[in-house]
Amino acid sequence: MSLALNKKIALPLLVLLLALAAGGGWFLWQNQHSGKSAAEKTTQVRQLYTCSMHPLVIRDKPGLCPICGMELIKKIDNSATSAAQTPSDMDAHVSLSPTQRVMANVKTIEATIGILNKEINAVGIVQYDQSRQAKVTAWAAGRIDKLYINSVGAMVSKGSSVAELYSPDLVAAQQEYILAIKSREELKSSPFPSIAQNGEGLVSSARERLKLLGVRESQIAMLEKNGRPDIRLAIASPFSGVVIEKMVQQGQYVNMGEILFSIADLSTVWVEVELYENEFPNIHPGQQVEIRSQSFPGNVFTGRIAFIYPFLDPKTRTLKARVEMRNPGLKLKPEMFVNAIIRVPLASTMVVPLTAVIDTGKRQVVWVESSPGMFEPRDVQVGQKSDDKIQIVSGINPGDRVAVSGAYLIDSESQLKGNSSKHDDMPAMQMDEKKTR
Repeated sequence: MSLALNKKIALPLLVLLLALAAGGGWFLWQNQHSGKSAAEKTTQVRQLYTCSMHPLVIRDKPGLCPICGMELIKKIDNSATSAAQTPSDMDAHVSLSPTQRVMANVKTIEATIGILNKEINAVGIVQYDQSRQAKVTAWAAGRIDKLYINSVGAMVSKGSSVAELYSPDLVAAQQEYILAIKSREELKSSPFPSIAQNGEGLVSSARERLKLLGVRESQIAMLEKNGRPDIRLAIASPFSGVVIEKMVQQGQYVNMGEILFSIADLSTVWVEVELYENEFPNIHPGQQVEIRSQSFPGNVFTGRIAFIYPFLDPKTRTLKARVEMRNPGLKLKPEMFVNAIIRVPLASTMVVPLTAVIDTGKRQVVWVESSPGMFEPRDVQVGQKSDDKIQIVSGINPGDRVAVSGAYLIDSESQLKGNSSKHDDMPAMQMDEKKTR
């Protein structure tokens, strides 16, 4: 009876021990297997997909490009090529495959030492060349019997007649000159040399008076030839130019010295350029200046600084510099506003194309190709800008290859890798690119 009871107790107990042993073994095997799976998952890289035409499009699953509609392809992971470097070293680096480089149009150029011109931009106003302005005046009192110039803006040439004047004083001076000539001829036959010389002196005196009244040599010669005075004498222009003022009307009486016309030669003009105080040390006479006008886009006029005014405008705190320049075709009109560019050569410095620098607002970044296909960002300090080049004060060395095309795309690729903390102040352009993704 007791033996049968023991068998009944021992059999379930044995089954229970076997079940516990089997459960423990399964638990240990499952724990080891799950650990291996977790390790494998941590080492597994998520497959991404991109567009062959638009490398900026990144998706975590297959599909169509939202830009061109092409089917997405698998994105090549180049992290294995840089396994020897530590993760901290590779945080900001971007590796591009040859295909990605071509598709993103990434181009590099070597940073070099060169000459950079500081560019000073200013505004100016076209003015008359004061050395080429003149007034046509009445040299004698009289009446304007005829006007050859009837409107402002008319072109006149040097020596051409602008008006005809009747003046009793001119008529009397002509008669006096004719009498002096006749007296000289009569006195030539005198046996006394002093009397003959007096006749020549009378002619010279009468001739000088005619010149003082504005009579030209050609008119005096005609007077000698005809032997009679002209009732009206023509008034000539002193040089070629444009009539900018007309002060008289035909039939008007004028006094001696009264202004009839104002004439300006516009073949040469002045441009008065306004410069700020901090630009004074870089400006000196003889510098070449480029002048551009909105009226003639694409046309560049050149001149040189002829004079720097010795006083400052207290209201605008600017100094004026006078630029003398030719005016072919009379394109530049007085009182026209223009833009002036003055280039000042600086000392030799390191320069790169302007497109190589990404300006975030707080910092300037240049992407340098440290090894083939591998780019790293460098914070740089920039200096002067000129045309399409910019001065690099510090941050890179001569000979470094910098990205001049596709730099923004490289920067965007860096952000996709998780470096957004380093670009919190990225420009709005990059933010818009991220939104489009």
